[in-house]
Amino acid sequence: MTTPRWFTDTKDGHSQWYAERFRALAEEGADLAGEARLVNALVQPASSVLDAGCGTGRLGAALHSFGHEVVGVDVDAVLVAEARAQHAGPTWVEADLAGLDLGRTFDAVVTAGNVMVFLAPGTEGDVVRRLAAHVAPGGVLVLGFRLDWHYGVDGLDTDLAAAGLVLEQRFATWDLRPFDSSAEFAVSVARQPEAGRT
Repeated sequence: MTTPRWFTDTKDGHSQWYAERFRALAEEGADLAGEARLVNALVQPASSVLDAGCGTGRLGAALHSFGHEVVGVDVDAVLVAEARAQHAGPTWVEADLAGLDLGRTFDAVVTAGNVMVFLAPGTEGDVVRRLAAHVAPGGVLVLGFRLDWHYGVDGLDTDLAAAGLVLEQRFATWDLRPFDSSAEFAVSVARQPEAGRT
C-alpha cells in the first residue's frame, strides 16, 4: 500500500495539531457545518451517509444531528480516535479509502476537507471507484477539494465517468458560489444512475 500524502507531506505531530485545531474551533463556536448543510439539502430525511475521510468527525457529527445515519471512515488512527471521543452517534471506522469495502451502499457519500489531494499518489481513480461502489442507485457522491495541488477537475471528471457516475453540479464553494476557470476550489456533485437508467 502506498502511503497517503496526509502522512508523507505533513510534519510530525500534524494529526494531533489538526485534532486540537478543530477542537478549539468548536469551542470558539465556529461554523463547522457548512458542508453538512449542503449534503443535507441533497438527500431525504433520515438518509444514510458515508463521510469518507472523516477526520475528527465534525461533518459526520453535524449530519447525524440532522437525523441521518452516518458512517465515518479515515485512514488516520489519531483522527478516528478523536471522532470517537468527541462525537457519539455515528459509526467511526479506520480504513484506507483506496481499498474501502464496507459491504453496503449509502444514499450519499461525501468527501470534504481536501481529502482527495491528501491521498497516496496515483490512487485518486481507485478512491473514486471505491466511493462510487458505496453510492446507492440514485444516490450522490459529493467531493470538495482545492485545485492547486496534485489533482484537479479534469482528472476527477475522467475518474467519475470511469466509475459510472454522472456529474450534475459543480460549485466553487460549499455555499454554492458559481464555478469558473478562476476557481481555486471545487465542490462536485455526481449521481449514481438508478437501475435501468443512464
